[in-house]
Amino acid sequence: MQTILYSLTGADTRRHYSPHVWKIILALLHKGLEFELRAVSFDGIAGIEDGSFRSVPVLNDRGHIEGDSFAIALYLEQRYADRPSLFGGAGGIAMARFLEAFSKEMLHPPISAAAMLDMHAMMSPADQAYFRAAREKRFGKTLEALFETRHAALADLPARLAPLRAVLALQPWFGGERPLFADYILFGVFQWARVCTPEPVLSPGDPVHDWFERCLDLHGAVGRSVPEAEAATAA
Repeated sequence: MQTILYSLTGADTRRHYSPHVWKIILALLHKGLEFELRAVSFDGIAGIEDGSFRSVPVLNDRGHIEGDSFAIALYLEQRYADRPSLFGGAGGIAMARFLEAFSKEMLHPPISAAAMLDMHAMMSPADQAYFRAAREKRFGKTLEALFETRHAALADLPARLAPLRAVLALQPWFGGERPLFADYILFGVFQWARVCTPEPVLSPGDPVHDWFERCLDLHGAVGRSVPEAEAATAA
């Protein structure tokens, strides 16, 4: 039985964009594991494995099924303890939990403003209807109104990145001398932006931009296997 990672895509099933799936793509390659990346739509999530999942990633590792990106990473660390560590010990797990919270609270909101309408444009009509209803309920405004806030949201992003720059001034990776799952958590956010919207979220010369470029080259440059977004949504 093979290892399968279920991943959200748009109508073009080659464009994997979920930040949480990208964490696990890099985690699996970090562990040196072979796997099938299986594309699903929002409409298809309910059909994954036993039908109990409402989001991705979902991993079926030769019959062992896990959901939630952090839980999957912890499973991989324990199950494949003889392979390169994703955390480097208990301290690395604690650090990764902090960066997971930092990412969701500080980085997801501005990137959501830039990306949501472009994500909608990438989807099939069936997914568009679901996505629009769910996200407009979450944000309390239309996708178009959210998109109008993107410039202000992204103007605030460089200040939010200050703690990340401070770390990268001391070491090349958030994991220290080599990347760990903490790096993959943050990579997933910026890869989501890269794949979904041409709105620039990182500036050349910024240490976070340089770190992200290094991340794109990891594990055979898998991050570059999906091209960056090319055309902006009309305002």
